[in-house]
Amino acid sequence: MKTLEEMEANMRLEELKQKGGVSDDKKKTKKTTYAVEPIQLELISKDIDRLYFQIYAYFAHTLEEWEEFMQARPEEEKRSGPGKRAAVLQKQATEYIKPLMRQLKKKTLEPDVLARVSEIAQRMQNRLYRDAQDAYLQLSIGNAPWPIGVTMVGIHERSAREKISSSQVAHVLNDETSRKWIQSVKRLMTFAQTKYPPYTLSQMS
Repeated sequence: MKTLEEMEANMRLEELKQKGGVSDDKKKTKKTTYAVEPIQLELISKDIDRLYFQIYAYFAHTLEEWEEFMQARPEEEKRSGPGKRAAVLQKQATEYIKPLMRQLKKKTLEPDVLARVSEIAQRMQNRLYRDAQDAYLQLSIGNAPWPIGVTMVGIHERSAREKISSSQVAHVLNDETSRKWIQSVKRLMTFAQTKYPPYTLSQMS
C-alpha cells in the first residue's frame, strides 16, 4: 500500500505531466454500469446475492461521486495545502477500500461482517449517519477487549460492556488490510454526509 508521502509525490508528478501537455488516458475513471438500488437488509436471509450486489453498487457509485466532487473543485482550492491533502486522502481511501469491494463482488464476506457492512451502507443511503456510525463502531470494535487505557466508570459500566460484547461481529481490525478498508468506509461516510446532509440534525455523525 502506498503511503501518504508517496501518493503526494505521484500527484505532483501528475500535475507536472498535465502542465507539459502529457495525458494518461489509462487513469481515466471508468464509470460503473451498476444501477443503484435501495439496500434491503432483509435480503441477508432471503437473497444474499442480491444484497451483495446492492452494497457493491452503492459503494462504487459513492466512490465515483467523491472523485467527481474532488475534480470539480476550483483550481485554487485544489492547489492549496488542505486541498491537496484532501485529494490524497480521497485517493488513499479509494485504494484501501479495494479489498472490501473485491469481497463484495466475490460474495466472500463473513456473515457477521456482511451484516454490519450492510447496515452501514443502508443507513448511509437513507442519510441516517448517526445510525451508520453506530454500525461502524460495532464493526470496528466488535466483541474485542477494550483498548489499553480505555476505562468506563459509573452505574452503566456493566450494561454498556455487555451490550458491546453481545455483538457477534468479527473483530475486523486485527489485520492491517481490514483496518484500512474500514477506515475508508468511514471516510466515504463523511463524504456522503457532506454531499447528502441528513434530514435531521440528530443524524449528524
